[in-house]
Amino acid sequence: MSKSGTCYYSVLGICEQASPSEIREAYRRQALKWHPDRWMKNPNVSGEAKKRFQQIQEAYSVLSDKGKRKIYDAGLLGLLTDDDDEGFLNFMQEMVLMMQNVESKEGNSLEDLQGSLMDMMAEDERRIFGFEWDSSQNAKKRARFC
Repeated sequence: MSKSGTCYYSVLGICEQASPSEIREAYRRQALKWHPDRWMKNPNVSGEAKKRFQQIQEAYSVLSDKGKRKIYDAGLLGLLTDDDDEGFLNFMQEMVLMMQNVESKEGNSLEDLQGSLMDMMAEDERRIFGFEWDSSQNAKKRARFC
């Protein structure tokens, strides 16, 4: 899912198995249809056109980049920010590749591995921000400061 919660494949009107040329063609088609200049004379639609055009550009920027697309397909795109450097992107691509390799060898699903990664990251964040979880009292979790 994108930052706004929409599926990039749906935005471009393509399937998840689309080839790079299909992605490019769908982008061109949608960009022409929703370009804000085309809708300037109709103020009722111009705001919607601008919003959709931005979504189309965002979807294309991710799906046209092989590495970002892998990360998006793995559901990890939300971990990237605009300020991330090429090194972090490469790290995330390696993680996705390792997760896919482990899945094929051990039978674990990519979702299981993604969940493990998210749990590890959440644990690190709790330590960084000084939270410690107390699992006593009927397995209810509550945060306390260290």
